[in-house]
Amino acid sequence: MAQWGAVHFVAVVAVIAAFWFARELLVPIFVALFLGLVANPAVTRLRRWRVPRWIAGMFVVFGGVAILIALGSQLVAPATEWAQRAPQALREVAPKLRGIVRQVDAANKAAASIADAAGAGDAPAARDSHPGVAPADAPTPPSLWSAIRAAPALLAWFGAVILLGYFFVVFGVDLQYRAIALLPDRQRKKLTQEILRTIEVELSRYVMTISLINVGLALALSLAFWLLGLAPGDALLWGSIGGLLNFAPYIGPVLGVITLGVVGVVAFDSPLQMALPALCYLGLQLLESEVVTPIIVGRRWRISPLVILLWLVFCGWLWSVPGVLLAVPVLVSFKIVAERVEGLNGWAKVIA
Repeated sequence: MAQWGAVHFVAVVAVIAAFWFARELLVPIFVALFLGLVANPAVTRLRRWRVPRWIAGMFVVFGGVAILIALGSQLVAPATEWAQRAPQALREVAPKLRGIVRQVDAANKAAASIADAAGAGDAPAARDSHPGVAPADAPTPPSLWSAIRAAPALLAWFGAVILLGYFFVVFGVDLQYRAIALLPDRQRKKLTQEILRTIEVELSRYVMTISLINVGLALALSLAFWLLGLAPGDALLWGSIGGLLNFAPYIGPVLGVITLGVVGVVAFDSPLQMALPALCYLGLQLLESEVVTPIIVGRRWRISPLVILLWLVFCGWLWSVPGVLLAVPVLVSFKIVAERVEGLNGWAKVIA
């Protein structure tokens, strides 16, 4: 038994190592497979209206990409403006933070003086503190040339993913049926077909539900930032970024708070105004995660938060950003399989 367990451990380590070393090949394939699984139910509905599969796949896959590009084009102008302002804006962050530190230090000194006047004793720490803060070097602005050089490779990666996703949608079903036909008995064929169909439907529902929730969050954030005083284009930009970051549970919101904290420091002058963008994001995100999502989603995709966080960290280490985005769909798929395959039911209960 111990030898069998050691064999399993070595096999798992070997698989993880293979996935890590082959990540440049496997990541676009798995992302495209995920897109194909999500798009397939919509293509199947179009097939019921006598639409050829290759046309239905083109409409769903490339139509979805066109919609995303059209929506993203609305953010190009404010994003370009922020990119142009970034070097100067980053240089303004340190002086503003030093001003806040000086105000806090002055308040501490005033409190110490009051305490001394009241006979509270010496306050050496307050007296010995220095109001000035050693000036820090200005942050190095991001290299625009590096981004330009990386653009062709990034575009090629996205193009490969979209094309692979289209081929998975058009030809993946026939390949799936031929693979199922190789199974030895009718019961296994039926179970495998049911599992694959359930994964397609559930992943499609999951992506659609989470996308609608995050779009609502992005719109609410954009409205809040506009009311705080940001320009409409800037408010829409940072609201959209907040909604996109919410696709990565736990990790995304942390990055969102940090990012919007920097935005607040750059865009405003008073300490309270600086903190408001991050606080608005944090409040709306907590409302979404603790109230809105549980009401809409219920227990359909309920998985332990600790399991999700550990799996996100692991997938992020293994495949970086694509791994984080694929982590929850992979967990949902594993739960669907574990609930239906004898011998894996215990794992479904562990991660629930």
